[in-house]
Amino acid sequence: MAEIVLGIGMSHGPSLTLAPDQWDLRAEFDRAFKSHPYRGKTYSFDQLLEMRAGENLAAQHRPEVRAERFQRCQAALDRIGSLIRAARPDVLVVIGDDQEEWFHSDIRPPFAVFHGDSVLNSAFDPKEAAGLAPGIEIAERARRAPQDQYYPVVSELGRRILDEAMEQEFDVTACGEIPSDAKGPRTIGHAVSFVYRRVLKDDPIPLVPIFINAFYPPSQPRPKRCYDFGRRIGAAIRSWSKDKRVVVLGSGGMSHFVIDEELDQRMLSAMQRRDAASLTAEPDGMFRSGSSEIKNWIVAAGALAETDLAMQVLDYVPCYRSDAGTGTANCFAVWQ
Repeated sequence: MAEIVLGIGMSHGPSLTLAPDQWDLRAEFDRAFKSHPYRGKTYSFDQLLEMRAGENLAAQHRPEVRAERFQRCQAALDRIGSLIRAARPDVLVVIGDDQEEWFHSDIRPPFAVFHGDSVLNSAFDPKEAAGLAPGIEIAERARRAPQDQYYPVVSELGRRILDEAMEQEFDVTACGEIPSDAKGPRTIGHAVSFVYRRVLKDDPIPLVPIFINAFYPPSQPRPKRCYDFGRRIGAAIRSWSKDKRVVVLGSGGMSHFVIDEELDQRMLSAMQRRDAASLTAEPDGMFRSGSSEIKNWIVAAGALAETDLAMQVLDYVPCYRSDAGTGTANCFAVWQ
């Protein structure tokens, strides 16, 4: 039987790619944005400034603080790469959200599993830079391959996960081919490509990509549904008849684009304690904008719940970029 030998939770946002002095490119966008989700409500940038004035967030994003936190993030990413290689996996199951990369407003499946032969990380086309938000072009270039690169997929395990889900009454979308448009096959989303470019250094491990619609209403799965789906992923892996070593990786999070350290610590503590009740009782309104990617971790936690692997937070690094508390809370954790 297959064995889950390691679990990973890791952030993948632009602050991991942009140099600390470039975080201001994203802060400019924050100031112009009119509706920042935060703790179940939405606020303008000025409203956030006023509401969070007592937190002294200016001290949290001085140049020397930014530089120190950026380096901590890079060290954690390098450590995760070493841990994955040391685990000698045959398969990497990557759980992440899709943000207008494969799926668009014509169809947004709550859960999707790819079971084709390979996925594409395409080279960045300069024409794509038009219309991208400030700083995103830099991040996009960093996560994309220098030239088109296909990553092999373990189709059999993808089918096994789909079969288990359907048996347990999860109606999951099955993707057997790379979606395409007039330009050709679509590139795999950032939740996967960042892992393969930055963490695995373009030396790919065969994978199974699993997508969660964390970001876009109205088909966002609720926290409990995410956790239960994760349990079905874990059951499918453990019952797979092949003698394979599998790593489960949740890609994304934690809170952003408004940092909420209290939310993050509640979620991380519940995962460490294997406290499914607390993990799934959080109101769904807390998971909006980038903070919705915490659901990728919830799915991963469900997949790892019935293993003997214990969760350890390698580092939690809140990377603030404004006095209003905007930025990305980066986190890196391992189940081993």
